[in-house]
Amino acid sequence: MRGGAAGDRLDVSDVVRLASQLVDIPSVSGEETRIADAVERALRACPHLSVDRDGDAVVARTHLGRARRVVLAGHLDTVPISANVPGRMERREQGGAAAEVLWGRGSVDMLGGVAVLLHAAAALSRPRHDATWVFYDHEEVAASLNGLGRLAGRHPEWLAGDLAILGEPTAARIEGGCNGTLRVIAAFAGVAAHSARSWRGDNAIHRMGPVIERIAAFGNPVVEVDGLGFRESLSVVRIGGGRAANVIPDEATMTVNYRFAPSTTGEQALDLVRSVFEGSGAVLEVDDLAEGARPGLDSPLAQEFVRAAGRGAPIGPKYGWTDVARFASLGVPALNYGPGDPMLAHTVDEHVPVDQIRQCARTVMYWLERPAHAGPGKEMS
Repeated sequence: MRGGAAGDRLDVSDVVRLASQLVDIPSVSGEETRIADAVERALRACPHLSVDRDGDAVVARTHLGRARRVVLAGHLDTVPISANVPGRMERREQGGAAAEVLWGRGSVDMLGGVAVLLHAAAALSRPRHDATWVFYDHEEVAASLNGLGRLAGRHPEWLAGDLAILGEPTAARIEGGCNGTLRVIAAFAGVAAHSARSWRGDNAIHRMGPVIERIAAFGNPVVEVDGLGFRESLSVVRIGGGRAANVIPDEATMTVNYRFAPSTTGEQALDLVRSVFEGSGAVLEVDDLAEGARPGLDSPLAQEFVRAAGRGAPIGPKYGWTDVARFASLGVPALNYGPGDPMLAHTVDEHVPVDQIRQCARTVMYWLERPAHAGPGKEMS
């Protein structure tokens, strides 16, 4: 451990109190050492786990010789604090009834999910499948800094498994796979002229018009992948250009983001975006490209997890990109499952219903406990 605050002793026995304690430890991306130290300390206190650390990523594993291994992962970092640390408990109206919520930065994205995983890691000394628990850094910043990506590069054996569960906020629903994402910057060239004599120039911004019309007409098609409908989107997200109010612009840039279904490869996505710009004369630069992940719901272990979540548990696609794609690239099917409404992630009013934290903990525990030790209705602390 790296000398985090000596007082950061986590109560892993009570999943709600644990979530509150985690929220109270500031862990903005790049400042995860203190929370990583606290998590490492809690895991090393568990004799059934072997613990490794790489930077501010902590990995704990059981070694019981089970036929299958599952990986459960969550990121420790948050976006910058907005006067919402420390957290607090509140009573709020939820669906027409009063409910207790944990308010504070990271309560949704995703320290509530981290609490579920850390609580289960400590409690499950003999899970029915060998378990790997991954708590990593730098998820909320550039992909090149991502702690899970770093582990995949340096220690891929630490992430090996037959199914992965990522504790991203899903409001306690199961979300399979994720969309891919492509971001392209297009540069348009024109000829400068005085705006009073615009016919002597070539307006670079005007050259964007037909491209913008084609992008606007793309809509939001739904592509079915392994039984789930992934909604795509193609959007202009930024435009720049112009030198002065009386000068015809001779250059302009447009940034386009394509969120594509996981049945589409990155190269196919790039081909589609190139076709949109055909004839425009624009020069394209790929600014970011990340493959999506198929749902993985046809895996026997995934079906087992679905049953553990309970009959009638909602199952849908993940429209945004998440780190399940990193597991998919390693050949590990992965699902998103965690407490909290993703629409509240990164907001000043970020908060998670306490009942969802408990519900997710019940599901994970029931899935991994021996059948004689638990049932779907078992109460959690």
